[in-house]
Amino acid sequence: MENPFKHQGAFSWSELVVDDAEKAIEYYTKVIGWTIESVPMPGAAEGQQYHIIKAGDDPVGGIMERTAECFQAQVGWWSYITVDDVDACVAKAEAAGGKVLYPPMDVPSVGRMCAIMDPCGAVVSVIQYVNDMQ
Repeated sequence: MENPFKHQGAFSWSELVVDDAEKAIEYYTKVIGWTIESVPMPGAAEGQQYHIIKAGDDPVGGIMERTAECFQAQVGWWSYITVDDVDACVAKAEAAGGKVLYPPMDVPSVGRMCAIMDPCGAVVSVIQYVNDMQ
């Protein structure tokens, strides 16, 4: 069965951006019961980790610390919506009065993504998964 979160328009990932990942991990593992798998963050500084949130054995989100490059990013939960084509979505967002917060970027073995802001000021990230890019 196909993953329903990988369809155009589905909310498919949640990511917590914080200044202290270990503190967030300690909190959410106690409160929610998630388990965490920490992996090296592709393209980041040496030792930078990405913490995959798992509900049971299923990855459902991630926790990362703000880096020097993205320190202006707001602390909090970020939602990802699956799209068929990130670049086409960006063009549509701009044409509809939205703003691109960072240009589309490729994350190895994950996909292509970027964050957009709607005309009301709400931010969401869009993602085209690598499996959908082949």
